[in-house]
Amino acid sequence: MSGNTIGKLFRVTTFGESHGKALGAVIDGCPPGLSLTEEYIQKELEKRRPGKVSGQSPRKEKDKVEILSGVFEGYTIGTPIALLIYNVDVDSSAYEKIKNVFRPGHADFTYFIKYGGYRDYRGGGRSSGRETVARVAAGAVAKRVLEEYGIEVIAYTISLGGIEVKEKNLEVIYKNHLFCPDMSAYEKMCEKIEETKKEGDSLGGVVEVLAKGVPAGLGEPVFDKLSADLAKAICSIGAVKGIEMGAGFKVAYMKGSENNDPITPYGFLKNDAGGILGGISSGQDIIIRVAVKPIPSIKKIQKTINEKKEEVEISIGGRHDISAIPRIVPVIEAMVRIVLADHLLRQLANLAFQKRLKFPDFFKD
Repeated sequence: MSGNTIGKLFRVTTFGESHGKALGAVIDGCPPGLSLTEEYIQKELEKRRPGKVSGQSPRKEKDKVEILSGVFEGYTIGTPIALLIYNVDVDSSAYEKIKNVFRPGHADFTYFIKYGGYRDYRGGGRSSGRETVARVAAGAVAKRVLEEYGIEVIAYTISLGGIEVKEKNLEVIYKNHLFCPDMSAYEKMCEKIEETKKEGDSLGGVVEVLAKGVPAGLGEPVFDKLSADLAKAICSIGAVKGIEMGAGFKVAYMKGSENNDPITPYGFLKNDAGGILGGISSGQDIIIRVAVKPIPSIKKIQKTINEKKEEVEISIGGRHDISAIPRIVPVIEAMVRIVLADHLLRQLANLAFQKRLKFPDFFKD
C-alpha cells in the first residue's frame, strides 16, 4: 500500500507501529557532505519524548536513534539514510479488553474498514502519535539541509485549552515544556492541564510555525504549490484538524485593499500572505497556524460500538497525554522542514540548469 512516503527529491518514508518492535525512517535524496550524528538527531527527539512532565504519557521511551546507513565518518554520503528507534517500554495490556471496540475519535473504525478487519489494535498501531517519532528523526536530517542555507523553522504554542498567549517572546519557548512564548499564559495552561487531568478529559490547542530565511522562489506552480505541500504535510499528522497561513481565515472578511501586501523597492510592507504568493515563497517569513484536536483517549465514559455493531460504553485506560501539545510541536517543525528541504533542492536544481552548469571532467579540470 502507498501513502507512507513524502517528497520528490528529498524523500522520507516512515515505518513502524506504536507497540511494535521499532519505528524508523528512510531518507532518500539527502545531499552528500553534510555533518550528521546520532547526537544531533537525538536533540530533536528529546523535544517530543514522552514521560517528562505531568500531563504527558508516563510511557518511558528513551527514543534512542540509530543511524544504520547513509552516514560515514560523521558525514552524509548521498545514499539512503536509514534511522531506527526501538520501542523499549511497551505495555499492551490495557488494549486487550477493548481490542474489538472502536474508540471514539480514533482511527480504529476507518483502519478496520480500510484494511478489511486487519489492524494492530495495540495503542492504535500505525495511527498512533507514536509514529511521529520517525518524522522528527527525519526532520532533523532536513534541518541539516536547511541550515546550509540559513533557513530556520520554529514552532510554538499560542493557545491551549482556550488559554491564548498575549505576547510572543520567542526567547522563552525553550524555557518551558509547552514551548509557549508567553510565560504568564504558560502558567495558566499548566493549571488547565492539571484540572483537565482530574476530570479524565483532554485538551486541544493551536501551534504557530515561523519559517525564517526562506528564499524567494520555492514551490512549484499549480499542484505542487509550496502552500499545498505544507498543508498536506502538516495535515498528515493525526491530531491536526485545521491549518491557516498568513492572515488565514481573516481574509474572508477583508477587502482586497486590506489583504494585499504592498511592495516597495525595499520589500513588502506587511505579510498577510504568510510568505507565499501563487504557491511560491516570496522571501518573507512563512507563518502557519495549526489547530490540534484534543487527545481522543480519555477516561470519561463514551458511547461507541464494537466490531459486531453492538452498542457499548468505553472508558479508555492506558498511558496517554492530556494534550498532543507540546509533543506535537517538534513534529510540526519536522514536517515543515521536510517540505522546505524538498523544495529547496528542487529549486537549486532549477537554478543550476538555468545557469547551464557543466559537469566536471576529472581528467581535464
